Amino acid sequence: MSDTTQTLPSLPALWRRTDKVWLLIAAIPASVALFDPPQAWPTFEFAIGALGHTAPFIIFAVLAVALLKATGAENLLARAFEGREVRMIFLAAAAGGLSPFCSCEVIPFIAAMLALGAPLSAVMAFWLASPLMDPAMFLITSGTLGWDFAIAKTVSAIALGLMGGFGVRLLANSPVFTDPLREKPKIGDCCGAQKPFSGKPVWKFWPDPARRAAFWASIRENGPFLFKWLLLAYLLEALMLEYVPAEAIAQLLGGEGIRPILLGAIVGAPAYLNGYAAVPLIDALLQQGMADGAAMSFALAGGVSCIPAAVAVWALVKPRVFFGYLGFAMLGALLAGLAWGAIA
Repeated sequence: MSDTTQTLPSLPALWRRTDKVWLLIAAIPASVALFDPPQAWPTFEFAIGALGHTAPFIIFAVLAVALLKATGAENLLARAFEGREVRMIFLAAAAGGLSPFCSCEVIPFIAAMLALGAPLSAVMAFWLASPLMDPAMFLITSGTLGWDFAIAKTVSAIALGLMGGFGVRLLANSPVFTDPLREKPKIGDCCGAQKPFSGKPVWKFWPDPARRAAFWASIRENGPFLFKWLLLAYLLEALMLEYVPAEAIAQLLGGEGIRPILLGAIVGAPAYLNGYAAVPLIDALLQQGMADGAAMSFALAGGVSCIPAAVAVWALVKPRVFFGYLGFAMLGALLAGLAWGAIA
């Protein structure tokens, strides 16, 4: 007789396959129920209510990104790297601040552009602006923090890209930015990106089975992604509002001047989960007394220094260029925070 028994997966293998975000989502209300039972249901209720408030923005954002994927509209991005260098910097910063693609997806594209001779200045403009804003993030930000903050962050993302692009152009012959590429770029595939940005957009996509499949695949991928990260963020927001003293936040990140803005940028780097989950955290910090300028510097510095965005740069350029990227990011975050703090 053949052995029909099946070997159960080992604990390390099971742990590797388990989505840690969902584990954390389950752990938060369970921990609250264990240590503070009366607060368990209000914590969960707050998170579900906030998620329901944001749901229309999530649905619209998921559909918009799916439409762009199905039509191949991302192919228009390559046009930002055509023509004169100054024109490329402007278009690359705008494309980075408005495109709906994660940092991993653009690695093969940027590698190809650099190999074909696209100037590092335009690439830097795109890299700095790209992780800070996209259509889905804009809608979620506007739904939670207001249209003014969402628009200001978009403008700041493009301005940060321009600053980095023209900064690299000015310092192109300096020891930092000469010979920027790794000999063998480490191109990852954490998003499953494969040869993007080829061909022309097809706006009437529904007769094409492959494009219809891409439309639904995008929905299946982005819908659960946004749902789980925002649910986690709203649970963390509920904990922050309940257990973190407002006086402590106001003392650390409140007030006027450059100090809270600088601290917002410094705290933003390690505390930033991703562009979507950061929105509820910023909302909670603002409610606890965080200064407006510090909120903007937190959002920008965290967005550029988060792991996916940083890996996209580290994969292709030498360390000195990578640290130049981080330097532009921190300076831009401080300037944007000061500007937003002055007008908000």
